[in-house]
Formats: sequence, structure tokens, C-alpha cells
Amino acid sequence: MLQAVLPGMRDAAYGRVINVISTSVKEPIRNLGVSNTIRGAMASWAKTLATELGPFGITVNNVLPGYTKTARLDQILADRSKATGKTEDEIAKTMLATVPLGRFAEAAEIANVIAFLATPAAGYVNGINVPVDGGRTQSL
Repeated sequence: MLQAVLPGMRDAAYGRVINVISTSVKEPIRNLGVSNTIRGAMASWAKTLATELGPFGITVNNVLPGYTKTARLDQILADRSKATGKTEDEIAKTMLATVPLGRFAEAAEIANVIAFLATPAAGYVNGINVPVDGGRTQSL
């Protein structure tokens, strides 16, 4: 996809590449070795691109969502409930105990960060990983 849009971005001397990855690039998630590896590689690729494309006015950043109210979260809660015999509410409480804000994100909260990174106002933000996770990620 980047190969398709990159010529136009270079011609315009402006562009935004925003990847939605995972907080696992900062803290690996247990039992997701392959996923952690691929997401880490994606983050490194983005950092490389940020350096290479910055001179053309193109920024490259990663958004790292935390627990977000989506169909995927519903599936995780149901699967964990089935596997453990605990209720979905009990599973959710356990998950939320690791989130300082104490709640799941709304999808719009992730989208708002992405929207900001896409604007000219974020023109000097380049090559970073932005956790949008209610403070859950313990690393800097």
C-alpha cells in the first residue's frame, strides 16, 4: 500500500503513515510469540521509514491501542470465560485491574489519536509509538 501512495506523498512533500499495531511492541504479550515478533518488526520498519521519509515531509508513527470496546474484545472475554469458567464480568475486572484509568477504551478514542497524527499539527511528530491504553503500558 505504501508503494502505491508514496510517489504522490513525495510529489506533495507531505504525507502521513500511521500504523495501528499493539502495545506488545513495548511489552510482549504472553503466549503470543509470533504476533509479538511481527508487531516488533513492524515498529522497527516504521522507525526506519520515519528516518528515510522525513526529508520528504512524510511522517511515520505507530498507534498502540490498549483494551478497546470492539467485537474482538467481546470475543476475548467470551473465550476466556469459557476456558476458565469465570464470568465475562470477572474476566473484564481482572483485565481492567491493570489499567490505571479503570475502563476499556472507546474506539473513537483510538481514532482521535490517529486523526491528530494525520494533521499538519502533528508535523513534528515522527518515528514514535503512541500507546493509547489508559496508562496500562508500564514501560516508557
